[in-house]
Amino acid sequence: MDLSKILEVCKEVSIKAGLAIMEVYNSCTDMQVEYKEGDMPLTAADKASNQLIVTRLLSEFPEIAMLSEEEKDNKERLQKEYCFIVDPLDGTKEFIKRNGQFTVNIALSYQHKSILGVIYVPATEELYYALKGQGAFLRTRDGKEKRLFVSKRTKDLRFVMSNSHGCEQMDRLLEKYHVTNFVKVGSSLKGCMVARGDAEVYYRYNPTMEWDTAAMQCIAEEAGAIFMQMDDTEMLYNREDSLNAKGFYIINCIENKMTL
Repeated sequence: MDLSKILEVCKEVSIKAGLAIMEVYNSCTDMQVEYKEGDMPLTAADKASNQLIVTRLLSEFPEIAMLSEEEKDNKERLQKEYCFIVDPLDGTKEFIKRNGQFTVNIALSYQHKSILGVIYVPATEELYYALKGQGAFLRTRDGKEKRLFVSKRTKDLRFVMSNSHGCEQMDRLLEKYHVTNFVKVGSSLKGCMVARGDAEVYYRYNPTMEWDTAAMQCIAEEAGAIFMQMDDTEMLYNREDSLNAKGFYIINCIENKMTL
């Protein structure tokens, strides 16, 4: 499997999807918001991004299975060693709020582990990407690229938290450790902040889905972060049940692990 080629295609199509998203974002027309099961919003941008990504990836790599938030789940993917895991618009609620905190997430899993991650931020034109064993990188709007590394802080820790999904456990954690240095951010941007050294701690108790975390996990780990489920077990992908029921945490180093 030519992972370098797959990475380049994922980067390219994530940017094209981002352009499609921004067309809707910047238009004066209605975003055409619908609601899926669980009162989750779905917009014209979700659909346009999904169509671009899924069509391109399946055309280029028909041998690889596909799991996308906006596609009907084909359980035949469970028989494949490789699987794309896609969130065509992560942070739809932030998109609707027009705060710019939304991303395009594309990951590739191999034997249930995330080995490739691409996260594109349409509003800022930032592109985060990583291949297992080859480091994590950020390409900015001006075309400059840099390798990402987590911070080395073990004091005055900076926390990132969900903008739209608060919970009692997170409130208790902040109180227990007297945390005052935190910022609320939407989508997979939180994991990117840890990866680039702008935060040290991201705890998520609420359930998420595979497509919310797969790309972020690879990027964070390749930048040196620790990414585990709340019970300290490894997060696996291309599972029969795509719900990340146990929650997860991302920290820059083991010294900063916290417990309730």
